[in-house]
Amino acid sequence: MSANLARERKMLVEKLKIEGIIKSNLIEEAFLAVPREFFVPDHLRMYAYSDTPLPIGCGQTISAPHMVAIMTEELRVKPGDTVLEIGTGSGYQATILAHIVSKKPGGHVYTIERIPQLARRAVVNIANARPDILYCITVIIGDGSKGVELFQPYDKIIVTAAAPQIPEPLIQQLKPGGTMVIPVGDRWEQVLQVVIKDERGYVSIRDSIACIFVPLIGQYGWRNEYDYIT
Repeated sequence: MSANLARERKMLVEKLKIEGIIKSNLIEEAFLAVPREFFVPDHLRMYAYSDTPLPIGCGQTISAPHMVAIMTEELRVKPGDTVLEIGTGSGYQATILAHIVSKKPGGHVYTIERIPQLARRAVVNIANARPDILYCITVIIGDGSKGVELFQPYDKIIVTAAAPQIPEPLIQQLKPGGTMVIPVGDRWEQVLQVVIKDERGYVSIRDSIACIFVPLIGQYGWRNEYDYIT
């Protein structure tokens, strides 16, 4: 089973490269080094390298590999970066990022999840998949729409849930010269936005691609799932 999955992982990476989605060597290496099968439910492992979202419980999903690659490319994460991820989910995106940032001392991924059950499971997933980089990932339980003030400012911020607008605390916690990637929109129409804060603190926003994510629930997001749907 593991040999077949490793082969499927390589084939998926080649497909994403051919499609122009994976562009950088760092991200290619991370995708090859992080086994996605550890981040999906056991009964779905056979679909780990299908380029599709998969349910992970609690009404949440692990993003399709192509979306993880697009967001990581747009983030322009590099070794040594301090990254904040909003929405830990299964822990897969955080582990992809950690593989890259851990290549230089000081690199760290802080990831916040509002659902305790998912946060605890993510730690187990990461430990099983990549115990060698667990030291540079901190999983926090809380309202991700407020960011994490304790470890600010961040070189990069990635949001894996859809917000009605860009939460102000996340803009404040982004370091000058930093980048944030966040899906913004309503229940049915969202756009992946790339937020750049220049060295003077001025913010510019660029639309990337259309996308569909679960809602960002919290003080600076949607009040609840019902609010999001209506």
